[in-house]
Amino acid sequence: MSAHCYPVDVATKPDVTAFFDEPTNTISYVVKDPASNACAVVDSVMDIDYAAGRISFASADRIIEHIRANGLELEWLIETHVHADHLSAAPYIQEKLGGKIGIGENITVVQDTFGKVFNEGTEFQRDGSQFDRLFKDGDTYTVGKMSCFAMHTPGHTPACMTHVMGDAVFVGDTLFMPDGGTARADFPGGDAGELYRSIRKVLTLPDSFRLFMCHDYGPNGREIRWETTVAEERQHNIHARDGITEEEFVKMRTERDATLDMPKLIIPSIQVNMRAGRLPPKDDQGKTFLKVPVNEL
Repeated sequence: MSAHCYPVDVATKPDVTAFFDEPTNTISYVVKDPASNACAVVDSVMDIDYAAGRISFASADRIIEHIRANGLELEWLIETHVHADHLSAAPYIQEKLGGKIGIGENITVVQDTFGKVFNEGTEFQRDGSQFDRLFKDGDTYTVGKMSCFAMHTPGHTPACMTHVMGDAVFVGDTLFMPDGGTARADFPGGDAGELYRSIRKVLTLPDSFRLFMCHDYGPNGREIRWETTVAEERQHNIHARDGITEEEFVKMRTERDATLDMPKLIIPSIQVNMRAGRLPPKDDQGKTFLKVPVNEL
């Protein structure tokens, strides 16, 4: 995609409301078209007490209450990727408010990979059919009257997409705040070189575009933040600012990833999120189980 030709109105500035989930350090968003009451939800969270095996929806209910209280109409539930650190609440919100669930078309790669890891049977479809829309690189869509488009930004996972809605850019785990750097690239299907190229692709957007993070961990004890700009990332990102080469980035990322533990919720998250946020099917006794593969991740 040309660095100077975007299928959005760069003057459109959607209203963005953030919802921070402290247990998973995830930020979900309600994105409102400034010219109508239409909105989208990006990267919602379903609550899980993993030790107790209990699912709840307090985080999702906050989003639902905001949408209802402001008289908004939900059109899209966007997943930037198959998250490994939180469970998606998209089906729960969709049941309450409607809207279409969308993710990148390479969800099929993720489903095939983890369908094997979790020994899912043939009843588990690996064609992305659990989602309403599979986005390809450059695909456009609308939220109300607002033009939006999807950019394929693999590296963290094969299915990662960055969504551009007016001047607001939802980067998933492709980037963190400038002092947080970038996300890991060592999950199955991840690639540090691809991640570097995806970041450079995002940073061809206009300097003034607002970037919204999916996670923030408050490096060095600072307060949690989730909004920055293309210009700030290009100038100050500790891992990927202008002037850092792909070779330097790959070396840093590979060495850093080797020191990281797996996310605490990776096992339930992937099983649920590769199903678009739905739990695995009940067994013959009507019970739902999540599997724990041993020595597979």
